[in-house]
Amino acid sequence: MTTPAKLYGRELSTYDDIDVDELLAKLSQEELTMLAKEVDPDDNFLPPSQRTNYACEKDPTGPLNRKKLIEHINKQALETPDRPEVKPYVAGVIRGKKWIPPPAPEKMREAEEQITIDLGDEYEQALGTASQEEIIDLAAILGFHSMMNQDQYHASLLNKGQPVGLGWDGITKATKPKVYPMDPPNDTDPDETIKRVHENDQNLTDLNWNNIKNISDEKFEKLFEALKTNTHLEVLSLVNVGLNDRTAQILADALQENSTLRVVNVETNFISPPGVVQLVKALLTTTSVEEFRASNQRSQVLGNKIEMEITKLVEENPSLLRLGLHLEYSDARHRVASHLQRNIDRNCRVHKRTNVSLRLRLPRARPSAVGINTSLFNLTPPSAETPTPTTEAMVTENSVVTESVEKSIVIPASENLDADARILNGSVISMERQTPLESILNSTPAASEPE
Repeated sequence: MTTPAKLYGRELSTYDDIDVDELLAKLSQEELTMLAKEVDPDDNFLPPSQRTNYACEKDPTGPLNRKKLIEHINKQALETPDRPEVKPYVAGVIRGKKWIPPPAPEKMREAEEQITIDLGDEYEQALGTASQEEIIDLAAILGFHSMMNQDQYHASLLNKGQPVGLGWDGITKATKPKVYPMDPPNDTDPDETIKRVHENDQNLTDLNWNNIKNISDEKFEKLFEALKTNTHLEVLSLVNVGLNDRTAQILADALQENSTLRVVNVETNFISPPGVVQLVKALLTTTSVEEFRASNQRSQVLGNKIEMEITKLVEENPSLLRLGLHLEYSDARHRVASHLQRNIDRNCRVHKRTNVSLRLRLPRARPSAVGINTSLFNLTPPSAETPTPTTEAMVTENSVVTESVEKSIVIPASENLDADARILNGSVISMERQTPLESILNSTPAASEPE
């Protein structure tokens, strides 16, 4: 049970019926002045002189002269004598009682004793003779980051040697920032690029309008209208160019009709979250866009509804491989990342199958006769109608030497050849330097070596 608050021995409820104005009328002027000093009214309309307890009854002596006031204070400080010392100062002599720190508690001393580890004579000797730099390097290798500063840690990792003047108690000073040159301004001519896109220039595959200021909406409309019929442009970069929802909608319409763009970058613009949704939705119609970036727009937070809608659209897109958007909710981030990874894996499998099928369909071409005089040997490539020559038909009346595609043939070379062995399309051709060319034409053909 709490006791009620009291004032002058009475409960506060007894003062509810008292008239305050009647009490103030009974007070004298001196009593009112004393009461005003005790009470500090919280009223901003009152001047500070009436709200504070300080009351100076002296008349002002004149305007303030700051310079004379400082000179007067300094003069008083110099003229005031110092307090006499009870014991004069003597160098090396302690005056008064010296402070001695209290002994450590028993628990701390026991903990310090438990930390002591016996490493053995070999390790004790190695650590005892190690220098400070070696100890710091060892601490960096073992991951004792609290035993060193950043400069020592990075110097140990990069094996650059410890900084001079930095020990265990060294203070790391801030390093001077590196001065990098400013990027040159974008000198791309928007009118010229619009004309080239409209003319479907086959040499224009990358359009970069990044950081170009004061591009009118009319130019954006002309560019996006030309994108509908362009079949060579692959990369479109429109970063920090002032795109809004109206121009973004025109870009979305152009993306639905374009079939060659692979990368679309519209970061750092003024596109609202619904405009971003329209751009992502337009990627479902075209299957060529593999990378889309639209982060850092006017609205930093898309919201749960917009993020879930973008996630659903991304999961329906089988060709998108990279997405540059800041998603706040972990569910959306996880679903988008999983789907993009599946698209990347599927794309890798398709590329592998395509390469294998092309390798099987293309005929295996005959290796060229490297280092062999073509005037002496007439190598004829095999065709679909001509059967693969056998070893009996290798030597003819005109001394024509042919080679089987599936097998390697040992061909002795003439004396002017430099190499003893050649590797041509997986077939190893041995060349014997000592045998003359006439012996090849007069003798029986050499036996073919199996693969």
